[in-house]
Amino acid sequence: MFSVGNCVLVHFDHDVVHRENGFNNGSFVLLFLVFSQQETHDFVCGGRWSGHRLFSRRYVQRVVALLALFRAKRVVYAAIGANDANVVITLLFATEHQPTQLPAVESRFKNEGFSLTKRFNLHTYADEGSSIGENMARKGSVKRMNSASDPDLPMVKGEPAPDRWRRSQDHFITMTELIRQELDDETQLVEERWKTWSKQRLLAAGVSLFDLKARTQGRFFGEDIVVFEAQDRGRLPEHRFSHGDIVLISRSRPWGEKVVEGVVLDRGPTRLRVVVGERPRDVRKGGWRLDRGANRVAHDRMHQALTAFHSTEGDGGTVLRELLLGNVLDINQSAELSPDIRGKRQARGPRPSASNLNASQQAAIESALSQRLTLIQGPPGTGKTTTATHLLHHFAQQGSGPLLATAESNVAVDNLLEGLLDLGVKALRIGRPVKVREHLRSATLDALLENHPMQEELAFLQDEQRELRRSLPSLKGKEKGLMHRDISINQKEIRRMENVMTASVLDEAEVICATTIGCGHRLLESRKFPIVLMDEATQATEPSALVPIVKGCRQLILVGDHQQLPPTVLSRRAEKGGLNRSLFDRLIACGLRSNLLTTQYRMHPILREFPSARFYENRLEDGCTADQRPPPAGFLWPDWDRPMAFVPVEGVEEADEEGKSRSNRDEAAKVLGVVNDLLAIGDLQPHDIGVISPYNGQVRELTRLFEMAGGREPGQPYAGLEIKSVDGYQGREKEVIVFSTVRANDRGEVGFLADYRRLNVAITRAKRGLILLGHPTTLRHDGTWRSYLDWVDEHQLFAWHVTHSS
Repeated sequence: MFSVGNCVLVHFDHDVVHRENGFNNGSFVLLFLVFSQQETHDFVCGGRWSGHRLFSRRYVQRVVALLALFRAKRVVYAAIGANDANVVITLLFATEHQPTQLPAVESRFKNEGFSLTKRFNLHTYADEGSSIGENMARKGSVKRMNSASDPDLPMVKGEPAPDRWRRSQDHFITMTELIRQELDDETQLVEERWKTWSKQRLLAAGVSLFDLKARTQGRFFGEDIVVFEAQDRGRLPEHRFSHGDIVLISRSRPWGEKVVEGVVLDRGPTRLRVVVGERPRDVRKGGWRLDRGANRVAHDRMHQALTAFHSTEGDGGTVLRELLLGNVLDINQSAELSPDIRGKRQARGPRPSASNLNASQQAAIESALSQRLTLIQGPPGTGKTTTATHLLHHFAQQGSGPLLATAESNVAVDNLLEGLLDLGVKALRIGRPVKVREHLRSATLDALLENHPMQEELAFLQDEQRELRRSLPSLKGKEKGLMHRDISINQKEIRRMENVMTASVLDEAEVICATTIGCGHRLLESRKFPIVLMDEATQATEPSALVPIVKGCRQLILVGDHQQLPPTVLSRRAEKGGLNRSLFDRLIACGLRSNLLTTQYRMHPILREFPSARFYENRLEDGCTADQRPPPAGFLWPDWDRPMAFVPVEGVEEADEEGKSRSNRDEAAKVLGVVNDLLAIGDLQPHDIGVISPYNGQVRELTRLFEMAGGREPGQPYAGLEIKSVDGYQGREKEVIVFSTVRANDRGEVGFLADYRRLNVAITRAKRGLILLGHPTTLRHDGTWRSYLDWVDEHQLFAWHVTHSS
């Protein structure tokens, strides 16, 4: 095979290959200098992901020297990933290994007079038995190929991604490009806000806070807590920062200065508490600014997962690759476990007890035990998480571990963790404790390490290390050299002890719980999980779902509901290319059978009726009776036996400054009146009610209105009342849901209300009562909404008396 220690120069015009030896002795770097027919010459740098310092200063100096020698004018970074006899070179401008060095690298190349290109793919087919170098020497065997212009890729044709991927490389290129688009557009949006929005606009949108003073307030699982307050200690402006959100901390210009990343611990009317891994310098001096930023970590971990998934070394992180790509003759047959493995599993112990599970849940678990790939579809309120935790409990009892339980959101992972702990499973939560519910933090890795038997010895060494570092500046000569040696020895011992402690805690756990992106944490880097269960699987993008799957998965259970909302994608380009389609949804389209959970325990029977008929082929049954879900007092229901109402509102929608969101003041005012009616009798408390809307603009309008009416903070009239977007309420439930639909116009435009999955989520959150407010004439322009309003009319559930009340 071609020696990767060489530099390959390919001349398209004369079909000449020249090798320049000795440029780099490492076995991890491939350098291609491509002379094109254009005036500018391209220098393409690529490397394997192996920990090599691809962007070290020494490497950059060598590259610059070679560029000068061949008078190249453009630098292109690429990464190599091989599939069978194919070599695909795709973008690796932002390496996962040394991301902090990228600005310096960019600056150095630009100072040398080179421009930088961030998207380039080199694609070559190597004949079996031929070396890469020999194939590249043949005329036409190496071609310039931008993934965004390859005519064979679906996203170039303007088509959605296919159900089945016949070529592994197409999946890799497409998904890599889609996550790049998502990151680029998210970053561009953040930078655009920073540089073009006024301070007033940022404050109005709730995405920034300015002129804050800060102070430290103790520690939280080893990290500093920083309290941010207004300079006058008065109320903070309305903002969108809440528990678990990532914030960027800067002085005034986050795009031009060093920023510190933190996570919101909690919030109050006058302060925001943020947990930081690195304390800001001179924290008590001057003013501070908080911003929402782009999530680079998620992109990098998804990119690493895609690389591992398509690697030809080993099994690509999972033996399920071809099955997950749909590249099999019979997907249902391929999804089954081999008979010998099934027999061994059955011999280990009895099936889970049916006492706590209904028939459909039991059938889903039976299916999961006999298949290496299982889909469990759980409509609203049918006990998806209960089924998932009982299945994991059974695997743990059989000694099938280590098990990996994951979900897209921290809330869903906490639900899994809580269910497992209730069943007596030794479950461990990976992730920052600040993002975990307070009563579950004792099960986090950080908490267990704090209580480890070796913790006292480790703390002694860490204190000693701090003392050694403090004494270092006062030493000179030989004494200073000896002190450096002692510090180095001490640091190695500290790392050894930390590794031993972490390994022992991980080894004792039967189930590891983490978000899909959290599964890419370095602590799990060398660990294999043959069984992976993913809850909320329909809310994870496919690259995100691959992060836990490539941890050695041999048996995969995906739990979700493709009739509810898909993954959230910010980039319109990436959404059009199919990034918002989950792996669960694509496997359904490939023909893989799913196991439907059919008994719902959440809703009053009347609230179950329409979604069951419209979205689930009338297969849902009630696990609760009407008597167990009595209609809330206070609101005058059109039919007391059917606690559902649609309040027609003749309002007018308004667009925000960007035209990206909507609000409706008349509707918001009616919502306030409805909530007041529900609270008047005392049957409900504010925390029993959820107010939801599809538009963030309306969420802000409702938040403002309830603030003016008395506020939602502790001690205020509406304390505990939740106001959120529909998308942010998936997986949640309340006694009563009040749904403001917003759209009201002469054109009959309903926007993304036309997505039937959003309606399904909105009308299935309530347990005892559901109240919708909207403009029927506008909504009837959409087929699903027309059917729903016809159903409302048929059951005489229009609340005209509320419409005409003052």
